[in-house]
Amino acid sequence: MMLNSEIRAAGIIGTGSYLPDIVLTNGYFEERLDTSDEWIVSRTGIRERRKADDCIAASDMATYAALKAIEDANVAPEDIDMIIVATVTPDMLFPSTACIVQKNIGAINASAFDISAACSGFIYGLSIAEKFIKAGNAKYILVIGAEALSKITDYSDRNTCILFGDGAGAAVVAKVEESMGILAAYTGSDGRGGELLKLPAGGSRLPASCETIKNSLHFVKMDGSEVFKFAIKIMGEAAEKALEMCGLNKEDIDYLIPHQANIRIIESATKRLKIPQDKVFINIDKYGNMSAASIAVALDEANKAKKLNKGDIVVLVGFGGGLTWGAVVLKWA
Repeated sequence: MMLNSEIRAAGIIGTGSYLPDIVLTNGYFEERLDTSDEWIVSRTGIRERRKADDCIAASDMATYAALKAIEDANVAPEDIDMIIVATVTPDMLFPSTACIVQKNIGAINASAFDISAACSGFIYGLSIAEKFIKAGNAKYILVIGAEALSKITDYSDRNTCILFGDGAGAAVVAKVEESMGILAAYTGSDGRGGELLKLPAGGSRLPASCETIKNSLHFVKMDGSEVFKFAIKIMGEAAEKALEMCGLNKEDIDYLIPHQANIRIIESATKRLKIPQDKVFINIDKYGNMSAASIAVALDEANKAKKLNKGDIVVLVGFGGGLTWGAVVLKWA
């Protein structure tokens, strides 16, 4: 599409999500590990999480979520100009999960690519989409967060396996009326913290081998205490930075949709931003941490529950491996 000199407002015009049918309760882990429902809930806020069937991959969940978002936006797959999939659990290294989704939904006119920013991925995707829409380089962009984290979770490691779940969420980004939509998109990273949360093997550094498999290097590794300290600090900071970019402050927030990683982290950000609980969307108890899908699914559930009203100032904020972080301020359109 040719560059358009018109400066556009970009916003979300449709959302969708998909959650697998298999539910893993805390009781599942009580029977297998030295842990308890009380301990998990008190430390994380998680009671259940979803697990994809063995034959379901990230692209499958992304496809279902994408079709729902397209329907909600009242557009056709052929109208989509770009597909961005945020994931750390792609079907394979290439082709991209986005290209697989493009084929699945029949978006024959779209370019497609993946981004890897862990739990911040959906925020990064929205930031990219906003700029293409505002520049006039695209009319409709599909941004998807999709994760099959159960495929890279060590279910003998009680420090990580209780945290993660599978799912996908999607949003259609398009031109909206002036002064509405995405008011600011802020992203950041600090590669010095990359060792705190990682999947060590499977790339060019440590290709798959008998040794990597024997040492469980194809599973998520996390320094939980250090990631927690980082998250407590960055969640509130990122939200405040994004608000500052568009001339707003925390008192202007009508609704907060944070990354669902840990209830204590969410409560810390809520306290810093001085937001009442009824203005914060929380679904971590049902789904756990779905990484890049977390905010996307929460956004769709908040939208479908009609918690977002036209003109509301909505803040999406998250953090993840990399280390990465980001926030988007929306005037709901």
